[in-house]
Amino acid sequence: MARISIEDCLKKVPNRFQLVHMAAKRVQHIREGSEYLVSAPKNEDIVIALREIAAGKVTEKNKATSKEKA
Repeated sequence: MARISIEDCLKKVPNRFQLVHMAAKRVQHIREGSEYLVSAPKNEDIVIALREIAAGKVTEKNKATSKEKA
């Protein structure tokens, strides 16, 4: 898979600060045992989180929902 870029993520998230917050929270969820939402073998957790955001799998709404499940 091609490298992920911040510009790819900013197509889904309008603000860099919001993007950083979303990615950090998603990494935390992954490290707590959440399943990956995209196939990305041999990648760091942050790269997987950014790939999920760029793919539209993680949004502010999803973040709140996954927090309630925990």
